[in-house]
Amino acid sequence: MKPFLTLLLIVSLTACGTAQKVQYSALESVGIHKREILVDRIEKTSLTQEQAKEQFQSAYEELASLIKVDDNRGLEKKYKRMANAVALSEDRANELDSRIDAVDRVAQALFEEWHAEIKEYQSAKLKSISARNLETTKKRYGVIYKQMRESHARVMPVLQVLQDNTLFLKHNLNARAVNSLSSESLIIESKVKELVRQMEASIDESTAFIKDMQSSS
Repeated sequence: MKPFLTLLLIVSLTACGTAQKVQYSALESVGIHKREILVDRIEKTSLTQEQAKEQFQSAYEELASLIKVDDNRGLEKKYKRMANAVALSEDRANELDSRIDAVDRVAQALFEEWHAEIKEYQSAKLKSISARNLETTKKRYGVIYKQMRESHARVMPVLQVLQDNTLFLKHNLNARAVNSLSSESLIIESKVKELVRQMEASIDESTAFIKDMQSSS
């Protein structure tokens, strides 16, 4: 990477980090702490996962419906519906990526703050309890973060196949070309099922983590 571009990246990341600290400080001034922000962001990520799951299912169903067409009548209308569903799927994939990044930023900020505050304890007993709780929370978070990232990783191969099929049909919109994609439909169906399974597992794990965070606050 060129020195100038490296400098721009460093400045950008520093500015982003500073903005986050200002945001956290502003929220804490009105009684909203990092723990609450983390819970809120995980909830929003779970909602986005649910929406992404439904959107990808919808995109697959539009493709499957298109492939069943026997002649050229109505192909253009069905294609536009499928292309729109795929475009919305891409939006959901990008939103999910941003949501996960936002979760991790506040999680790391929370853990850094928690670790620093442990040093302030005068009571050795309370210090030890807080340190154990921090490690437990970090491990639990590590699990849900991994699952969120894996759910997003499942999204990308499905999106790529859907985009490829959309691009192919854009220039080959006829019954013969559409029918040639029947094997592709089966591949996508399998990938969508695995995506749904991963999304649901991630959502369940996030829900359990949120309950633990709320019960210990």
